[in-house]
Amino acid sequence: MKVKVVNSSAFALPEYQTPLSAGLDIRANLSDSITLSPLERAMVPTGLFVELPEGYEMQIRPRSGLAAKHGITVLNSPGTIDADYRGEIKVILVNLSNTPFTIEPGERIAQMIVARYEQVEWQAVESLSETERGAGGFGSTGK
Repeated sequence: MKVKVVNSSAFALPEYQTPLSAGLDIRANLSDSITLSPLERAMVPTGLFVELPEGYEMQIRPRSGLAAKHGITVLNSPGTIDADYRGEIKVILVNLSNTPFTIEPGERIAQMIVARYEQVEWQAVESLSETERGAGGFGSTGK
């Protein structure tokens, strides 16, 4: 799939790290490093602007390495970039650790996944069909 992109950052376009990767790593478009204190959040610019085809969205997700090693995650995970959005993609990062974390210019801060979606047309009814599970949720299928 071809996606139009404007890269106003000082860094290369996002790329897949392995041949079977689902997510493209995106970088912080910073001129100077920024430090996130514990529980602090920041909107980090990427310098990227995209034009997605109709019926597609871009999801912004955490990078597992940053989350596991440093407690850095995407606050509104997954963030959604709609097909009609033309502004700069920014990533809301939060530091959930108990130590400060410094984001360096060009650092890979998140990953993006392009996914197909469908819009629903609601069909109002009085009841739903029965299933074995029924209304059980929140651990109801566990032992």
